[in-house]
Amino acid sequence: MYYRIICNDILKSKAITLTTMIFVAASAMLVSLAAILVINLLGSLDTLMKQAKTPHFMQMHSGEIDRARLTSFAQQNNNVDDFQVIEFLNMDGAQIVFGDRSLANSVQDNGFSIQSEKFDYLLDLNGNIINVSDGELYVPISYMRDNTTKVGDEAVISGKEFTVAGFLRDSQMNSSLSASKRFLVSENDYAQIRNLGSMEYLIEFRLKDMSALGAFETAYVSAGLEVNGPTVTYGLFKTMNALSDGMMIAVILLVSALVVAIAFMCIRFTLLAKIEDDYREIGVMKAIGLSVSDIKKIYLAKYTAIAAVGSIFGFVLSILFKGILLENIRLYMGESENSSFALLFGILGILLVFLAIIAYVSGVLRRFRKITVAEAIRFGTSQEKNIGAKRFRLSRNKLLHTNIFLGIKDVLSRKSLYATMLTVLVISTFIIIVPQNLYNTISSKSFIQYMGVGNYDMRLDIQLTDHIPEKAAEIIKTMNSDSTISKFTFLTTKTFKVNTEDGSKENIKVELGDHSIFPIEYSEGRVPSAENEMALSTLNADELNKKVGDVITLVIKGKEENLTISGIYSDITNGGKTAKAVFSDNSADIMGSIICAELSDKTLIDEKVSEYTDKFDFAKVSGIDEFVTQTFGSTISSIGKASNAAIAVALIITVLVTLLFMKMLIAKDRYSIAVVKALGFTNADVRAQYVSRSVFVLIVGIVFGTLLANTLGEIIAGAVISKFGASTFKFAVNPFSAYLFSPLLMICTVLIATMIGTASAGQIKISENIKE
Repeated sequence: MYYRIICNDILKSKAITLTTMIFVAASAMLVSLAAILVINLLGSLDTLMKQAKTPHFMQMHSGEIDRARLTSFAQQNNNVDDFQVIEFLNMDGAQIVFGDRSLANSVQDNGFSIQSEKFDYLLDLNGNIINVSDGELYVPISYMRDNTTKVGDEAVISGKEFTVAGFLRDSQMNSSLSASKRFLVSENDYAQIRNLGSMEYLIEFRLKDMSALGAFETAYVSAGLEVNGPTVTYGLFKTMNALSDGMMIAVILLVSALVVAIAFMCIRFTLLAKIEDDYREIGVMKAIGLSVSDIKKIYLAKYTAIAAVGSIFGFVLSILFKGILLENIRLYMGESENSSFALLFGILGILLVFLAIIAYVSGVLRRFRKITVAEAIRFGTSQEKNIGAKRFRLSRNKLLHTNIFLGIKDVLSRKSLYATMLTVLVISTFIIIVPQNLYNTISSKSFIQYMGVGNYDMRLDIQLTDHIPEKAAEIIKTMNSDSTISKFTFLTTKTFKVNTEDGSKENIKVELGDHSIFPIEYSEGRVPSAENEMALSTLNADELNKKVGDVITLVIKGKEENLTISGIYSDITNGGKTAKAVFSDNSADIMGSIICAELSDKTLIDEKVSEYTDKFDFAKVSGIDEFVTQTFGSTISSIGKASNAAIAVALIITVLVTLLFMKMLIAKDRYSIAVVKALGFTNADVRAQYVSRSVFVLIVGIVFGTLLANTLGEIIAGAVISKFGASTFKFAVNPFSAYLFSPLLMICTVLIATMIGTASAGQIKISENIKE
């Protein structure tokens, strides 16, 4: 019996059935995709790091190195499972040429290594450890992604010719957030180019017990071993590798949660519209003795079938789309060992959506108890009490057209009826604006404030070279006589030991110089201005348990010096653990220096970058826009894709919801429409009234959605970004797209959907709907 009823009902209301199924499918698809992507990302990341045997602790170091002392430390520390020192030969980007393209403008530290013997392996795109032959060059995967080169191309490294044999995955340096990139050559080729660059060492450890990593790091610092460079641990390697795709998945998770919420509202729309259509039939069924539970079973059976088909269709769609979204993960990390589990979690997500829909439909159907036989058979529709807007009278209206006035009055009179549509439009606006704002923020120049970098135009990095102060002085002399440079500053990064609360010592990287020339944004406090002051990045402040006004003890020139924390700032570079100060020091080794400059004419940035690159070949020169693009290129691309998908989803939802709501209103307002037609209103007048209702609700929805996106949306996005060290996150809004283009898109879609949805209003006959 149920099968026949369901089939007849579906054939009778094809549009509503199809629309409901689309919403269920969309919800199921997004939930399934989110589950599949999360499990695949975690699985691929674990697979990559297991195959590569990523170090648990890695200390980069430039300068002299005592291998015997490091070996002795590794042998005496009971937690060390394996130890090695890898040479990383830094090469100036201009010396790395692929065809007619060089890496002169690369902001990365490009270097050459041979394959590791024990761990930290460089892998090919099939996840195998690369065995490289003489004359072959394996290139970081990021240079394949940006089309710098391809397999078979000729490469020239400081005059020596190579053939690009393939691309490599590097569990340490895959991410664009990593400041370095490793190229792989054979031992013989490496020996020939070894003296053509500057040497840096990767001091790497694998531990027996990862839970003791903090104690091991303390032991390493206390032993006074090599520390002239960044320190990176296993957890940070994972974080940097996961950031780009992780942020894209976070956007999809947000959108999927909102779409599921909208789906429930739209199911309520379709169900209420169906109940309105069947109102008289429901009264008849009650009159002939059918119980409420029997009537509910008829509707519940139909929606169970719709939810089942929609869920299956959504799962199929998720399988189709997952390949596109997994492309970046597979390229950089390889296939996940958890791919079968990912599908299982996708199915579980869809099952949850299915069960939630059935439970929700069952709850909505409780309203059958309120339907009386007499009202249903007499009126054929539910009778509402219009409350509110009593002072909003047509006789007092002198500003608005009659049809517009009546449309707005109806919305104000039946607020509860329009509340659901308003909520959907608010969420749709939220879905459109938040990913857009996030994309605009991370792709804008202002995003540098979350990188611990001031607002300047050009930077010159001097690293891994001798006589850095003298070379910096040469650049400063040139800038002093350069009329196009309006201001500049010289900053030097050094490593110092800092006392922790438990009495041990840790390393801290401090950037010394005048930070007031290009100040950054501080979440608390201000820029350090006195020699006894220091500012900490958010992650350092949290790890050291320091806040503004606290005292921190540094070992400077062999003596312990107390400095006051003047400010705390955001920084997502160098693992998010940096510090800034103005004191002078000539004792600690220099990790690197940068000279930041602002130009009086912004159009000269590219010209000046080229000029200073040619003049100072020991420095890495880049415009700040190029620096941000190269550092966050893959992240920006991922968020851009998610943003475009969110806009498409939101617009489709808006169209479908508007169509459903208009259909429900027409079904509910048959009597009212007949009355206004009897009073002389034309079909065009009726349609104008419904358009007025839609536009009025839409405008309110856009306003509230925009406010919500710029408040709650910013908080949600900030919570994600703060995990990487950015505590003062603020949206950089593009007014054209957020406040003009997006609202216009929504208005157009709502108008079109309203015109289509109200077409049936003209078919309502006065004689059939005005009855005693």
